[in-house]
Amino acid sequence: MALRLPDWLHYELRQKWERLQDKWQRLPTRKWINNRPKLIIAIASVSVLLLLVAIITLLVPPKTKTVQHTDKQWFYDLNTDKLFIADKNLIPPIEAPSGPLPNGQPAGVRAYVLTYASKANESKRFIAFLETANPDVENASPGSTDTKAGGAGRWGHGKLIRRLEDEQWVPADSTDGRAILEEAFTPDENGERPYYVRPK
Repeated sequence: MALRLPDWLHYELRQKWERLQDKWQRLPTRKWINNRPKLIIAIASVSVLLLLVAIITLLVPPKTKTVQHTDKQWFYDLNTDKLFIADKNLIPPIEAPSGPLPNGQPAGVRAYVLTYASKANESKRFIAFLETANPDVENASPGSTDTKAGGAGRWGHGKLIRRLEDEQWVPADSTDGRAILEEAFTPDENGERPYYVRPK
């Protein structure tokens, strides 16, 4: 059985509704709106447009920044003391732009270019150390070392490193090699460690 309102309540509600309608008719806003229909249409159109823009913005997925992976790496020409760029999969020593060393060996060795600056221009980057393959180690692949060795030990297996000013190469996984690495990655006065600058 449907719920039926008592007559007195029905009458009371109708009276209130009529009073509200009467007040709305007498409002100055109502007259202002009635006198400016074009303006109201323009406001409504702009509102609908803004709503559509908001909906489209919410529905379109944001663009994700793509990380550019470079297949190039810094190398250093031992003849000219200049950097050059070559394929990162090459194992140094490699051919350099200036040609071979006086002893006939390739003059290109890997260079680790670092910076402390967030936007590194040429003046703010530096060559931390150089790397070449150790000719005395037959298998220089990182996976061939003892699994108990630390990350630096596995990385340094079969590699020789030196500072720019050094004359002697030392094994990267030796005490001298670890000292060069620690020095290269020493934090600055703000406690920030340098990071590798990728070639463009």
